[in-house]
Amino acid sequence: MPAPLPMPDAPLLPPDHPDRASLAAEVHARPPEPLQPPSRATYVAVRIDGDARAAEMAHIQALCTACGVAPPAPGVTQWAAHLATGRGPVRFKWERHGEFSSYTFFTAGLSGLPFAEPVVALLPAGWLAGVPGQTVFAAHAKLAPASLLVDAAQGPGGTPSAGQLAAHFGGNVVVGAGIGDGAGMAFTDFVIHPDGFARFLLLDREMTERQAGRMLQRLFEIEAYRMMALLALPVARGLWPRLQAIERTLAGLTERIAAGANAGPGQDEQLLQDLMALAAEIESALSASQARFGASRAYHALVATRIGELREVRIKGLQTIDEFMTRRLNPAMATCATANQRLHDLSERVAQASNLLSTRVDIARERQNQALLAATARRAKLQLRLQQTVEGLSVAAIVYYLAGLVGYGAKALKAAGAPISPDLVTGAAVPVLALGAWLVLQRVHHRIAADDAETSRGFR
Repeated sequence: MPAPLPMPDAPLLPPDHPDRASLAAEVHARPPEPLQPPSRATYVAVRIDGDARAAEMAHIQALCTACGVAPPAPGVTQWAAHLATGRGPVRFKWERHGEFSSYTFFTAGLSGLPFAEPVVALLPAGWLAGVPGQTVFAAHAKLAPASLLVDAAQGPGGTPSAGQLAAHFGGNVVVGAGIGDGAGMAFTDFVIHPDGFARFLLLDREMTERQAGRMLQRLFEIEAYRMMALLALPVARGLWPRLQAIERTLAGLTERIAAGANAGPGQDEQLLQDLMALAAEIESALSASQARFGASRAYHALVATRIGELREVRIKGLQTIDEFMTRRLNPAMATCATANQRLHDLSERVAQASNLLSTRVDIARERQNQALLAATARRAKLQLRLQQTVEGLSVAAIVYYLAGLVGYGAKALKAAGAPISPDLVTGAAVPVLALGAWLVLQRVHHRIAADDAETSRGFR
């Protein structure tokens, strides 16, 4: 009989996995802000330790209180709100990443001069400077219609002139390309300007609001992740002299190992101790740098992903962002990878040298043990021979004393009237007594041998 259909109010699914909702929401994490030109944005990435997270939340809550908005709920990793700062409306977006937090501010409209009135100027004085942590990357962005900087005579595919770009980037060399398969254009100089901020110019040809938001977020993240990836470069450079010193020390120890093939055990043990000290130094360097190098690889991969998502179209006369990053970021990452690989190679080489030397020390110790065992065997043979000699003497002594007792007994019988000669009886008893004593000793030897054999079987 078929099972009855569930009632309409009955659950349709088994119980949810405890992490189902959070994992499903992960694909929607950090959504871009829809942007409509003209508008301005400021992005700040602040590296912050775990101990300062509480201070960071308190600082954000202070801004929310000043602007009359509800603060983020405890435990959230992303939050956005509209702030009424008293100087103008600001859209504030905060995101918590693994090692850093990002602060993004948006407002509509443009300033009279390029990047002259950034969004953060609308915030309460001193609030941004008081954010706990250290600034890793900061940038101002300007989103404007392409027609604002492109002459109508150039048509829909026109680009800003060199003079217009120079006015926005202080005459620096500009990198740029069409983005979104030509739906917009992005320009930057990858330079920290005197105000402490980098600059991005984003021109809209036919981007949707969400597409414009995605493109600007990718530009910000490219630089933030690039800077986080480059945090491993000072570590690699600091390791370089240390690696060279370790390599020289290891080369010297290896030469000593090769030259001291016939060295004594004491010298080999000293070499082994030196190798162990070198191995400890390498492991210390590995433990201090591996987390940074691992994070650098992850950030570098994110940079490549975000650049690919721009879908660049070349603008004649300008380097694309992909070309710029490939020529400048990749060598730095190669330096970090080389330092990391050298550390691992040195660790393996020290381990191999230690194994080689340990094998030689073990062989020398086995030879010493064999010599000791041979000497012990010789002493055992000598002791056995001495024992046999003593046993022979003991048989003579036993026979002597037993013969004396027989003699006393024979004399007593003769005194009692027995017709015997005590000397004859004593002399006749000597061979019998000697044979009896020898048989007793042999029985004792057989018993000891049997006990030894039983003990040996018990250990097998």
